[in-house]
Order: sequence, then structure tokens, then C-alpha cells
Amino acid sequence: MTVKEQIALFPHSPGVYRYYDAEGRVIYVGKAKDLHKRVAQYFVPPERLTAKTRILVGKIVRAEYSVVDSEADALLLENNLIKQYKPRYNILLKDSKTYPWICVTGDEFPRVFITRRIEREGGNRYFGPYSSALHARNLVEFFRETYPIRSCTLKINSEAILRHRFRPCLDFHIGRCKAPCVGKISKEEYRSNIEEIVHILSGRGGEVIKHYKARMTEAAEALDFETAQELKEKMLSLQRHYSKSVITSAADTDADVFSLDFDAGEAFGNFLRVRGGAIIQSLNLGFKSQIEEERETVLSTFIAEIQSKFGELSKEVIVPFLPDVEIEGVSFRVPVRGDKLSLLQLSAKNAKEFHFHSIKQREHTDPDAFRLAVMEDLRKALGMKELPVHMECFDNSNIQGTNPVASCVVFRNGEPCKKDYRRFKIKTVIGANDFASMKEVVNRRYSRMLAEAPDDLPQLVVIDGGKGQLGAAFQALAELGLTEKLTVIGLAKRLEEVIRVGDPYPLFIDRNSQALRLLQQIRDEAHRFGITFHRDLRSKAAIQSALSEISGVGPKTEQRLLMHYGSVARIAEAPLEELSALVGASLAVKIHDYLNE
Repeated sequence: MTVKEQIALFPHSPGVYRYYDAEGRVIYVGKAKDLHKRVAQYFVPPERLTAKTRILVGKIVRAEYSVVDSEADALLLENNLIKQYKPRYNILLKDSKTYPWICVTGDEFPRVFITRRIEREGGNRYFGPYSSALHARNLVEFFRETYPIRSCTLKINSEAILRHRFRPCLDFHIGRCKAPCVGKISKEEYRSNIEEIVHILSGRGGEVIKHYKARMTEAAEALDFETAQELKEKMLSLQRHYSKSVITSAADTDADVFSLDFDAGEAFGNFLRVRGGAIIQSLNLGFKSQIEEERETVLSTFIAEIQSKFGELSKEVIVPFLPDVEIEGVSFRVPVRGDKLSLLQLSAKNAKEFHFHSIKQREHTDPDAFRLAVMEDLRKALGMKELPVHMECFDNSNIQGTNPVASCVVFRNGEPCKKDYRRFKIKTVIGANDFASMKEVVNRRYSRMLAEAPDDLPQLVVIDGGKGQLGAAFQALAELGLTEKLTVIGLAKRLEEVIRVGDPYPLFIDRNSQALRLLQQIRDEAHRFGITFHRDLRSKAAIQSALSEISGVGPKTEQRLLMHYGSVARIAEAPLEELSALVGASLAVKIHDYLNE
């Protein structure tokens, strides 16, 4: 039986159809209000189909169907089959990461925590998912600050409390938990706190605030001012929390909001769940299809995916256009004005942002391409003619003028090139003079490069410091005739401002840009490298000053002692008999007495 003969037998009923290729693989799953009419649309003259759809039809060798009761059932069955078979030509969910949920356990004294795994056993309740793990963590932290719930994982029940199996932990002593583990709080009072948390997670925080206000008034009228104050603090805390959350002007609105941003076979969607005028959930999902799909079909797929994650939709669903499916008990609304339109615009803004960041992230999946893009951003920010493929950074290090040193680190193609790092001991400068030290080091570095590798000069030189250090470095480069061949800048740490020679105003690069992060990375690496060198010199100087000042201790004796004991401190603690065996009795007494004075 040919495919056309198969589809001729399809009923005029709602359902789901499946197309198979020659190897028996499901290559496409679709839903339909009328199976017969929908499937017949694929088998028309080829010129009436798009190029990609013609390829799909050319691979179909068998078609099957499943009848369901309604369009809504067809939508959900289609979503489940797509997840099961992952057909090549279907709209597939691109975002496969797991999102965090907040779990309220079904224990006798429930716990509240964040998880990415859902296990419905044991009466656990889950709220989410949350597109931002930070938001979920802040929410759980808010609950622990406002309600005295436990954070431990102990299996607390009435039997364990009666047997005194546990002891109160630090949370009890600092007032963050009322120690249900030892019966300091009743089960009823503890569960009352948990139910208030569940109300907030369900988007009914407004009800909780009203409840607090009524109880506070009752307590005040009964002259129970301590209870009234406690309820007032909880109410204010909850109000502050909601002031930080996204509150819409559509007060008391309960709705689900969907929006999509399309881009050449891909779609980027945002979902908002609004309860009591507050946005309690937000989720971004991406979709991709190998054949052209109507935008209404993509929206239906998005709605089905949200249903599978969240369960039932709100009675009112706000959409940018109507989907190609009807769901009983759900009213789809395309707003044209007012608060509902504002909600849709907010969701659309989130979808566009998700689209933008997804494309940017994709562009940077290739590390080489990412580094090249960062260097290009840095070139533009600094107004350079050449790409800063080769960068060098200088940093001075001294403490009260002792052991003055400098470091030079080298980055090539946006990465550290440690074999080219250089360390310098300051030779011509006495005392702590950062400006003169910087001039000396820059002069030494590039005079040598001009002599040994004139073709390997950097495009960008970064000076860790302000105008003084930059001016000294520029003076050294001017004396070498290099100011026209490379760019030199200073990077001041206090405000992360870029200082340029001759410019009275500093340049502020966007703090979130990768270009500034690259400059910070090379500056911090130069500082780390210089501090390490300075620390090593100080350690050596301390050892030398301790041993070399002892009469009779030469370099070989010093080396023998350090090789044997490892440090001056251990030499000082060594018994005289041991020292005598190494250096002789008389010298051993001198060393012992000197180091233990």
C-alpha cells in the first residue's frame, strides 16, 4: 500500500500522525484537528510545497495515526511523541539544561531547598522551574530569614524527638531555627510556617500579607504587643521582598504570558506566570525546525512544552497571536492596550534578550573566534589601528623601598604566554621611586628587544598604574623611538579607568565587556607574577642576612645547613650535637647562640 493509499484511510478526527522513512525511523510527528485534511496537505503537487517540505515528503514511506478526543489532547500527545522519537524534521527544543526548582518535602517537619531533580514520592511539592538559580537561592534565603525553618537534612519525627536523638545546632542558637529536632516548636506551628511559604511560592503572597495584618491588629487589641511586633516584622519583610520582585500594574491578575522571537528556522520564546499581579515564574526556551513551520504551530509547541513542565495553564493566556489549537477552559487573548499589553511587551523584551544572548553565545563557542572577537572589541575601544595580538604589561613591586622589582607578562592571541614572562631587579634607582623604576624597566625591556627581536614588538603595552607610571613608560619608549610603533596605556585599579598619554580625561570601558576583562586579566597576572618574585627575594634576603652575618659561615656552609634543615628556624631549634656533626663544635656554638639571641 502506497503512502497516498494509507492517508486516504485517515479519519476526519482530531489526533496525531507519524511519518516513517525507509529505515523505519519516525521523521515527523504532527497534530491535527482533522487528520484526513491535514495530512492530505503534504501530498499535493511539489511546486506548492517549500523546498524543505519537499525533502521531507520525498522520504516518507509509511504513515500512521492515533485518534484522541480533542485538540488539547492531540497537542500534549504530539509533545510527548516528539520527546520520545526526536524526529529530524520536527520543531525540537534546543534548551536541554535542567532548571532549578524549590522543593517543600512531605516530612513531618518539612524542609525547603533547591533541587534540579524532581521526585514526587513522599508527598514532596515542587515550585518552579526558575530560569535564574540566583533568584531561587535568594527566595530560599528569604524564607530562612523570615521563618524559623530548619536547613538540616536530619530525619526528624515525633519518635526521634521523644528519644532525644538530636541536639540543637548553631541555627537554633543564632535564632534562625526553633529546633524542631528537640521539640522546641510544635508540629502545628512549624507547619503553619511551611504553609505560608507554600502560599508565597504559589503566588498568593498578597493573601499572606493581609492575613498578617489582620492577626497583627487582633494581637494589638488584645494587648499582646510582642506577638503584634513579630507579625509586623514578618509583614514588612514580605512587603520588602515583593517590592524587589517584578510587580505588574495589573493588580490581582492571574495569567500566563507567551511571546516568541523568530529567526530563520529558529524561535526564541519567553514564558511568564503572573499571580496576584506578581510575576512568580519566568522561563526561556529555544526551538529549531528543519522544515518551515507556521508561527502558530511553533506557539502551540511552546504552550505544550510549558504544560508538560508546569501542568495546567491559567484560565487566561496572553499571546502575541492565536495558536493553531484550542484548549478547553483556556481563553487565549491578544491584547491591544492596557496592562495586559504591558505584560506581553515585557515578555517580548525577554524573548528578544534571550535571542540576542543565544546568538552571541553561539558565536563564542569557538575559543579562537571568541578571543579574536575580544581583541577586536579592545582595538575599537582603544582606537588602535592594529589588533592587539601581542600585549605586554608591566608592574612594579616593593615594600618601603626594599627589594624593588618589576614584572613583565606577555599575552599572545588573548592568552598568557608564560615562556615570555620576564622579571627585573631594579638596578639604577635607589629607594621607592615607582616612576623611575618603571622607566628603567621599560627601557631595558625594549632596548633589548630592538637588538634581538625587532619584529616581535607588541601592539599594546599596558602599565599597571596612573599618569605618573604611564608618563615614565612613555618617556622611555620615546627615547627608543617606539611611540609611533606601539600603543601604551595605563590601567588604574581604583576605578578601572584607562589612561592615555596626552588625554586629560580617562577612558571608561564598559564594565561588563570582555575587552575590559582581558585588560584586567593581564594587569592582575603582572601583579601576581611581580609579587611572587618580590616574595622570593625577601625570603632569600632574610635567610642570607641571618646566616651570612655569622662569622665563619660561608656560602657552602650556608647551603649545607639549609639543605639539611630546610629553614633557618629549624637550624635555630637544632641540638648542638647535630650542628657540631655538620659544621664543627666551635662554629655550631656560634650559629646556635646567634640564631637564638
